[in-house]
Amino acid sequence: MSTKRTAHIISHTHWDREWYLPYEKHHVRLIMLVDTLLDKLDQDQNYRSFFLDGQTIILEDYLGVRPDQKDRLAKFIQDGRILIGPWYILQDAFLTSGEANVRNMQIGHQDANRFGPVSKIGYFPDTFGLVGQTPQLMQQSGITNVLFGRGVKPTGFNNTVSDGDYESSFSELIWEGPDGSQVLGILFANWYNNGWEIPVDREEAKAYWEQKLADVEKYASMDELLFMNGCDHQPIQLDLPEAIQVARELYPETTFIHSNFNDYLQAVQRSLKHELSIVKGELRSQRTDGWNTLVNTASARVYLKQMNQLGQAMLEKVAEPLAALAHVLQVGDKYPHHLFTYAWKTLMQNHPHDSICGCSIDDVHREMVTRFDKSRHVAEAIVDESKRAIAEAVDTSGFARTGDNALPVIVMNTSGWERTGVVSIELDALRLYFRDGYTQEEASDIVKAADLSGMMLVDENGSAIPCTSQHLGLQFGYDLPEDKFRQPYMCRKVKLTFEAENVPALGLKAYAWVKSEAEMPVSSILVGDRVLENDALKIEIVDNGSFNLTDKINGRIYRELGMYENTGDIGNEYIYKQPAGETPRTTNEVVAQIRVLQDSPYQASIEIVHDWEIPASADEVLEEEQRSLIHFQHRKAQRSELMVPMQIRTVVSLSRSGKGVEISATFNNQAKDHRLRMLFPTDLNTQVHRVDTMFEIPQRDILPAAKWENPSNTQHQQAFVDINQAGAGLVVANLGLNEYEVLRDGRNTIAVTLLRAVGELGDWGLFPTPEAQCQGEHTVRMAIIPHNGDGVQSGAYAKAYQFQIPWTSCQTDIHQGRMAPTFAPFQWEGNKMAFSSMKINEGTDDLLLRWYNMDFQKAELKLSSNLPYYYFYKSSIMEDYGHRIESDTDGQMTLPIGACEIVTIGMNR
Repeated sequence: MSTKRTAHIISHTHWDREWYLPYEKHHVRLIMLVDTLLDKLDQDQNYRSFFLDGQTIILEDYLGVRPDQKDRLAKFIQDGRILIGPWYILQDAFLTSGEANVRNMQIGHQDANRFGPVSKIGYFPDTFGLVGQTPQLMQQSGITNVLFGRGVKPTGFNNTVSDGDYESSFSELIWEGPDGSQVLGILFANWYNNGWEIPVDREEAKAYWEQKLADVEKYASMDELLFMNGCDHQPIQLDLPEAIQVARELYPETTFIHSNFNDYLQAVQRSLKHELSIVKGELRSQRTDGWNTLVNTASARVYLKQMNQLGQAMLEKVAEPLAALAHVLQVGDKYPHHLFTYAWKTLMQNHPHDSICGCSIDDVHREMVTRFDKSRHVAEAIVDESKRAIAEAVDTSGFARTGDNALPVIVMNTSGWERTGVVSIELDALRLYFRDGYTQEEASDIVKAADLSGMMLVDENGSAIPCTSQHLGLQFGYDLPEDKFRQPYMCRKVKLTFEAENVPALGLKAYAWVKSEAEMPVSSILVGDRVLENDALKIEIVDNGSFNLTDKINGRIYRELGMYENTGDIGNEYIYKQPAGETPRTTNEVVAQIRVLQDSPYQASIEIVHDWEIPASADEVLEEEQRSLIHFQHRKAQRSELMVPMQIRTVVSLSRSGKGVEISATFNNQAKDHRLRMLFPTDLNTQVHRVDTMFEIPQRDILPAAKWENPSNTQHQQAFVDINQAGAGLVVANLGLNEYEVLRDGRNTIAVTLLRAVGELGDWGLFPTPEAQCQGEHTVRMAIIPHNGDGVQSGAYAKAYQFQIPWTSCQTDIHQGRMAPTFAPFQWEGNKMAFSSMKINEGTDDLLLRWYNMDFQKAELKLSSNLPYYYFYKSSIMEDYGHRIESDTDGQMTLPIGACEIVTIGMNR
């Protein structure tokens, strides 16, 4: 290495909003830090700049307490001495959705632009691994670099760095995404604190720099050396200018500068001499011993992941498309950008790695539950307003021929594909308002006496639809009109459940509950007490509660699906550690109670109850080891001999048109220090599998790398995991169950983690977390979808994505309207494409639609619209205006799509 080197010292603080302290305690320290920073910048021009951790929420948090400092803060940002953005928060990569990451970048840019220039730095200092599409997302955001600390080299607890072989020859590398997008990668090979607490004392400084320069030069490919002056919640180093001057005097051959990322990256680009390694795809630390990948945060506090899945789905897959459709059709209020921004921000405040990963103290995660509820409530309010406005625009006048008592229902499919599935809706069969002169007693008596006999469900053509009705009795309700005081009423509630068929993508279909003397169609999916069967699938429940699934399309039989496994866990919120020598317990030898739960023409369900016992906790050795800070790998604790009951109630359901099996499991966890999984043996012959993650379905190896020592090989997922071979495949979809493992058991069993119960945070000290034992009631949901070996072309992946999205329905009345009873806003073709988003751009009022290519091969997207738009254009995730796309004479556009490309289409009117 040449002695003509430059040491770039970048001042920063990595700010976890909440972690080993609750949010507000960290918040108070943040106020002190920024106050000190502003004073230092005022007083010392030699203190050149400070990087504000890449997240604009720091500005929001600071100004929420110090609004009087806004102008002062803005001046330093405009002068380039405080660098902000590009994110709103530093989010976890694998546990947050693609659209959440897009909104994070969009809102970060919006907030930063109110103060000054956006720092175009792809900043991921401590993210627990990175998804493969990150380079493409950066390029579409106008960012050509990524600076990161994990994924290609192991970093352990308490910021310790492990040495050894890894994917890149240097700390500088080229990272390439699955679509071919490339960015310059800068690995914090010596971590993002490698330049902290620089001494001013000459003797201390000499020893410090001897070691630090050697550490960085060990990995660097050039003479531009990066030193990060700061760490987690660390106060700024006030005497840094003096410390830099001492370094200059000690090492005159080295140029020491108080730098910033922009200057450093420009210097790197100028100085590139070596051919850098090209690292491709996901960064998951696979060429390591497997202990410190932190993947088990995907199963810490599973309830948080479930709430996050629902919150994301309600915003991006329900509220945004419904509000966009109402806005475009001009049937409701304007698109509520302000409410969406508030809801997204509230949700994203739960997305930093120490938050969504469930690896903080209990106080933190209690506050997260409140945020999840707040964000979801806003989304639900938007959905309620939008769906009512849309329903009022649907022409239901055709149902008038069935009589005055017809109650129309609109079913809305906010997924990107045509959809068939079981829908439930609660109707007000009769409603009486107190404003009309009824006393409460009179209204109650009249409503209770209403005759609801002889009612059935029909479609727009008057054809009878198999339906069950559950009378919910007398209920109080109220309206909140925009032009008058609240309007209370008494009503008679009825719950209708039926199979809605072929509801158009992002569209709707009208039904009505009517008086009729016609005969209800009668059929059954139940074939005996333990067998469910439709045209595509056959399910047979066996004595131990597992089931055999026959794919009738190709004849493949999957056996012993749905068995449960339980093991001890003497690790922590970060890392699963099974006690040495323990044999996993399963329900293989448990005789289950099995009974028919539902038998209707559209769906049948079987209930399976396991009365099981498992150890109550780890033995007393674990607490001693925790208090002694014994590293998890060296713990000797075993499981207690005391047993507690674990009753698991599983419901296996099949619908008349279903291409998959739905599973719901409920249990009351009273044990500690353990893990519960559900097992799905595939018996498929393959060495690889595919799994859903952010805007991608990457292929992963089943066998770990040679360096892997951890007996467990669990991995992240979002919507599903798929194992397939020629002619057959099995998709296991989930709702908020983000951890799975493909077992090396000779059967390629997919194991999905349902619960992981532990009692400490882990990392750099002892932080007890009794609530991470997750005691109490839990419910999990999955769908098992067999296919022909190609999850894309068969539509299995589309079904798995639809499983993530709640149906939307709305009662309305009989009226004329501008929308047909069956309405589709678009027609699109592209069987390799997955639909992701439909929303309105705040600046242009354009409609934005987003897809991504699920395949590693090129594709084609065709799109035409039934909405009042004039032309299409290609945009990016930042929703800027791109080149116009010409349509043919029928108004259809055709666009070639690259492998794994994320494509956003704008529609202008």
